[in-house]
Amino acid sequence: CHPDDVEPKSREARRRLNYFVNSLFMKMPHAPSIQDMMSWNVMTPFYSEDVTYSKGDLEKRTDALGVSTLLYLQTLYKNDWTNFLERLEISDESKIWSKKNIEETRIWASIRAQTLSRTVSGMMYYEKALRLLANLERLDEDTTNDLMGEKFGYIVACQVYGSMKKNQDSKADDIEQLMHRFPHMRVAYIDSVKHGRSGDSICFSVLIKSDGCGKIQEVYRVRLAGNPVLGEGKPENQNHAMIFSRGEMVQTIDMNQEGYFEEALKMRNALQEFGEHKGPLPMTILGLREHIFTGAVSSLANYMALQETSFVTLGQRVLANPLCIRLHYGHPDVFDKLFFITRGGISKSSKGINLSEDIFAGYNNVVRGGQVGFKEYIQVGKGRDVGMSQIYKFEAKLSQGAAEQSLSRDVYRLGHRLDFCRLFSYYFGGIGHYFSNVLTVLTIYVVCYLLVILAMFDIEKIGERVITPEGTIQILLGGLGLMQTFPLFATLGVERGWWASAVEIFQVFVSGGPIHFMFHIQTKAYYMAQTIFVGGAKYRATGRGFVTQHTPFDEQYRFFASSHLYLGIEMGASLILMGIYTTAGQYIGRTWSLWLASVSFLSAPFWFNPLTFEWNVVVNDYLKYIRWMLGSSGGPDKSWDMWWTDENSYYQKMSFGSKMFWMAKVFIYIVMEEGIRRSTLFEESNNLVTPQISVLYVFVFLLGLVVLYWIYTKQRKKLSYPARRSLGIVIGVLT
Repeated sequence: CHPDDVEPKSREARRRLNYFVNSLFMKMPHAPSIQDMMSWNVMTPFYSEDVTYSKGDLEKRTDALGVSTLLYLQTLYKNDWTNFLERLEISDESKIWSKKNIEETRIWASIRAQTLSRTVSGMMYYEKALRLLANLERLDEDTTNDLMGEKFGYIVACQVYGSMKKNQDSKADDIEQLMHRFPHMRVAYIDSVKHGRSGDSICFSVLIKSDGCGKIQEVYRVRLAGNPVLGEGKPENQNHAMIFSRGEMVQTIDMNQEGYFEEALKMRNALQEFGEHKGPLPMTILGLREHIFTGAVSSLANYMALQETSFVTLGQRVLANPLCIRLHYGHPDVFDKLFFITRGGISKSSKGINLSEDIFAGYNNVVRGGQVGFKEYIQVGKGRDVGMSQIYKFEAKLSQGAAEQSLSRDVYRLGHRLDFCRLFSYYFGGIGHYFSNVLTVLTIYVVCYLLVILAMFDIEKIGERVITPEGTIQILLGGLGLMQTFPLFATLGVERGWWASAVEIFQVFVSGGPIHFMFHIQTKAYYMAQTIFVGGAKYRATGRGFVTQHTPFDEQYRFFASSHLYLGIEMGASLILMGIYTTAGQYIGRTWSLWLASVSFLSAPFWFNPLTFEWNVVVNDYLKYIRWMLGSSGGPDKSWDMWWTDENSYYQKMSFGSKMFWMAKVFIYIVMEEGIRRSTLFEESNNLVTPQISVLYVFVFLLGLVVLYWIYTKQRKKLSYPARRSLGIVIGVLT
């Protein structure tokens, strides 16, 4: 038998097998028998995300691209779709919507997107794995069934299921269908019942399950003192469902995660980590490795996958050992349930201050004497944001959460109780990252204006010696930033191979990765600083769908103007003024990094937006933008005036000291105006001087531009989309 005949052709199957086999050589505790293993429950908070895609969801097409979700998935998972048709013996694709095949088609598509179906299907592999292990231990079926209920449970905390049911929402039917498919799955929700003529409502925490006969059975109903959702929704959702968990441990799984059968086989071993006493403190949180399964969806999704690899794998590995300051950064960590329910629970939910609710479980754990572990012999899949606006909201939420953390009593307590080395390590792995982004952008801002003012007032010298800037050295020092990619390159090299790692890093650079990462340095800095000055932190629903449509320019403007576009224009104008007035030389060497930042802030939203440079789309965007600018009513989405008022309303909430900080800009502008007034810009001159650019150079440039445009128009259909788009941008900029 040839090796090619037995090796899976699916890249994902090869990756999973490779990781599973390698993990068997890692150090892990010995697995006890099924009867002696620790018990645990899995909990997933759910609000109103997609459960299972309907036929309408899958066939809906976008207005510009005309790509449906199903077509997108068929293209992305071409081999999987072929196998699906072969498995169901479908020769005519129109029959996928027949009564016999429609449910299978919906499930196939749903478990390849970020839906509740994918999460539930993955987590219920735990039950299948335990049944297989019980079978290997020669346990009879009755004993196995009893052990399943004792050792494992899965709860979906869907606080709005009751209102969905009352409103006849199709998502409620999809949730019930999941309970029928997986009998050991439970759903916890909040039920509000009106009592008496006064109309007062009584709230209950309710747990339901499938009765095995196609109906839903109520298991428990616990009366509450009132509506439990007083603070942030997600932590309150988890807190109300915690009473229904029965295991010794609780694993928190987010709505955009999935499990793998082969990894579920090792869960017995992972739970034994809580029984091993390594050090003076008990193990109370166990962190697991994550694999980002959305990396192939788009270039932005790939950037996020690599970013998560850097933090979730490399960063947390170092924070756990040797720094001993890893906290709880989100799911899929496993908690010692008894430890946490007697010390405040796994989620703090106060409005605003606990925006990043996950991290506060880690703070609570450190202050109360717990220890956090991190193991890489088991992994859980996780989805990430795949569109520019989604990533922007996600980074804004994290930045505002970090700002709120820095104002919290939890961080105050950590600052007073941690030893010197762990305190520095905490800063490195926590809010310090966001403060560093603020300082980076502030430094760029100061350097930019300092260079302009020195040039305007002709003081680019020390005493009588003119400054001789070493632009070449600055370029070389800037290249040292590439060294930050070495750890990622090494990790990818070990896991995928050195050539594949080099190709991956190269593709990140040529597809605009540096522009993306510099853009989000400003995102983090803007929202971190804004929240510290005026507050206003809020949860931002990013959405987990595929980005298959073009975002109009007016919407892009509303999203990015205040945080990026204004700053990019401001920096560009300042650097142009510096180029006019400077006499020190080496302009490119001194300003290339500042220009790179300015271009990143201005171009990233459009570079990563589908169809940005198609002429018909540009014309439509322009007309929409003009209508928005001229609008006077209808809210911020219909009027620039109303948007501007709403966008800048937070200045009214600023303290006097904060307002004076922002007023510093005014003094900078006054100084620059004085510099322009003193210059020779307004002096009359009747001298005829030789033009700085030869007429011959201008003629050659125009001739080259005409030739380039002719080649572009003749060969446009033969070029690939990236080459066509890049060449079109170059021609558009030059003209």
